[in-house]
Amino acid sequence: MKFIPNRYLPLLPVLFVLGGSTGILSADSLWENPSLEEGEKTPAQWPGANPDKGITYEVEDGNRFLRIHSDGGTAMLYREVAIPGGTEALRLSWRWRVTGLRKGKNAWFDARIMMEFMDADRGKVGGAPSAPNRGRDTNGWESREVEFLVPENARWLKFMPSLLNVTAGTLDLDDLSLETTDPAPLREAAEKKRAEAAAKAAAQAARRAENASKRLADTGSLLPGDRSVRLEQKEPGKLLNQYRVADIPAGTEALRLSWRERVSNLKVGDKPWFDARVICEFVGADGKKLPGVRHPSPAYNQKNVKDWRERKIDFLVPEGAAGVAVMPSLFQVASGLYEIEDMVLAPIDAAEIRAAEERRRQAEAARYVPPEEPNPAKFPRPLHVEGPKLLDDQGREVWLQGVCLTGMESVANDRQVEKSTVVAIDEWKANCVRLPVKEDFWFGRTAYQNDGGKSYRELCDRVITLAANRGAYVALDLHRFRAPKPEHVEFWKDAAARYKNHPAVLFDLFNEPHGISWDILVDGGWVGDSEKHDESAFLTDEEKRKNRGFEAVGMKALLAAVRSTGARNIAIVSGLFWTNDLTGWTKGYALDDPDGDGVMYSWHTYNWHPGWNRIPPVAEQFPIFVGECGGDEKPMGFIPLKDQEDPNTFCPDFLGFVQKHRLHWTGFSMSPNATPRLLSNWDYEPTPFWGAYAKRALAGETFEMKRMR
Repeated sequence: MKFIPNRYLPLLPVLFVLGGSTGILSADSLWENPSLEEGEKTPAQWPGANPDKGITYEVEDGNRFLRIHSDGGTAMLYREVAIPGGTEALRLSWRWRVTGLRKGKNAWFDARIMMEFMDADRGKVGGAPSAPNRGRDTNGWESREVEFLVPENARWLKFMPSLLNVTAGTLDLDDLSLETTDPAPLREAAEKKRAEAAAKAAAQAARRAENASKRLADTGSLLPGDRSVRLEQKEPGKLLNQYRVADIPAGTEALRLSWRERVSNLKVGDKPWFDARVICEFVGADGKKLPGVRHPSPAYNQKNVKDWRERKIDFLVPEGAAGVAVMPSLFQVASGLYEIEDMVLAPIDAAEIRAAEERRRQAEAARYVPPEEPNPAKFPRPLHVEGPKLLDDQGREVWLQGVCLTGMESVANDRQVEKSTVVAIDEWKANCVRLPVKEDFWFGRTAYQNDGGKSYRELCDRVITLAANRGAYVALDLHRFRAPKPEHVEFWKDAAARYKNHPAVLFDLFNEPHGISWDILVDGGWVGDSEKHDESAFLTDEEKRKNRGFEAVGMKALLAAVRSTGARNIAIVSGLFWTNDLTGWTKGYALDDPDGDGVMYSWHTYNWHPGWNRIPPVAEQFPIFVGECGGDEKPMGFIPLKDQEDPNTFCPDFLGFVQKHRLHWTGFSMSPNATPRLLSNWDYEPTPFWGAYAKRALAGETFEMKRMR
């Protein structure tokens, strides 16, 4: 029988009456007065009548009964019944009469008795009995009974006789009795039913598997139907998909779904995963989604694909999978046309997939870093600025040298950053790491976070602890571009309060300002369109859009936000032109910091940036922190090729320049994926064109600057 889950009831127009006894007051029934005859106007121990809600007690030929009436919508009587400890099964018996019933829109909008179990704290317990129901009028009074098992932790039963969202009708009930009963026959019947259903499903699955083998031999694919799909979104926000189930031949261990696709006019929906995608899910012999297994990851598109391209998904087949549901989808997109051709599902050798999974397992194990408790005895000494030097609290000069970590500026749950921190310090001998963060992740405001940023902030804590316990420093980098905004003030107030006066933490206030004046950089002001020369090609269109047409707050405001918390930590302040231009700091724009331990000025430079000669005059007055630097043999697409120097000449010369002027530096990036790359792979093998030079410099090797840029 069809049954509407109780979770949908709040969506319905409901007329109901609460109340009733919860005691066990009858030797035969779990509630008193099952015949409804005791009591004067209202049956004793039963909810009172409420004609306005469709609940009355009527008398015919000296017999009193409960009447539930609706002229449209839901009318319901509600009571809770205590279940004695040790009860394993119950029997509900009653008489009912249904008259004038006109069902609602759905098949289950009828007359029914709904029941639901609760635990001792009145939390919902699974295993609710099926609802006895009636979809048409009875021929006078009819007697009914049902028996059902009671879940082990059930302590209460919700009893809800109803006219569920009907057009009209009357439900009369009498002689309502709820008693304990022997569970053995029910369990035996349930087990027999399950076994019969399983045997039937297995036989059907075997036939389908045999047919699938024939289809594969005949067509080269397990997918039934057309190999082409065309989905066009005409109702923004609606789920549009094609659903097909491909049966799996017996003995199949792995499958490949392959196709060609193109996407046009795509605009993603309200969530980032509302896009064009192909979803695959395993189904069991019963045709339902297989629980407790890892389903294939979807192949998705969030941008247009102009030319036809080939895609594939390879996956292992778990035990119990009888088929694969394949669903090309425009998943609640605002607009889009998704075209697919030559879609084929066929078995493949499982060995390669298993080998790849083993490599992933090994990588996961390799990146694991045991959590550590903060050990202040091992923390580095607190730092402060004196003129162009960085000194600790004992007056000794400190030279920060290290690497830029990556990951936490891109995803909220980066899994590599802790390992990279340990390797950078223990193996590469860095005494400083630069940790990029974003305020959206920090406060948990992205679509993929549901904890208010708690786990992200705790990951930051762990990285800082790992570094500090090794005597190294962390430059906490707010990894944003263009100009500071009010939300960055909010971030620094919170982050500074969290790491206030932590001896290992420096605050890198803003990653790369660009396209603004020195006045706006320092004091804030209106930020319009970006200048023509744009190195932010790696930003999304949405990020670029947000980086124009706003009121900037300026570096003074960010520094003030930090100091307002009482945090004295050294602040690192960026210059203009993606932090490559520091000339303003010697021309009256330097920041005063009477309430802190001083300001360092950040410089970012790569193998396409000339103008090193502008740095020594600044370094004579202020400590310089080269927050990003390096070169890559892979050209940057947004920079003219002629402007990009060979990293094998640039990098050693640059390190010689840094060493000559004792500039503090963190090389970009401790990743095999973010250019310029220090790493060739996640085994932390240094790249020969940049990582090897940086690692040697961190180990103490001296480089000669052969030519000024």
